[in-house]
Amino acid sequence: MPDIITLKALCEELKIDPREAREKLRSASSDVKANPELAKTRRPRAPWQWVKGSKAESEARAILTK
Repeated sequence: MPDIITLKALCEELKIDPREAREKLRSASSDVKANPELAKTRRPRAPWQWVKGSKAESEARAILTK
């Protein structure tokens, strides 16, 4: 099974508020052209989580560190 990183773990690592992180990710995932991998992995009412080292995780990190 691949290693999974959750939004909670990512927020702790980056020292950011999970509520603000979810808001940023929701708005970014709606822009399919700018963030195609993030948009593909997003599922409504599902937890934010990614496979470690995936393109979607990289996009999420980039969005959260802006």
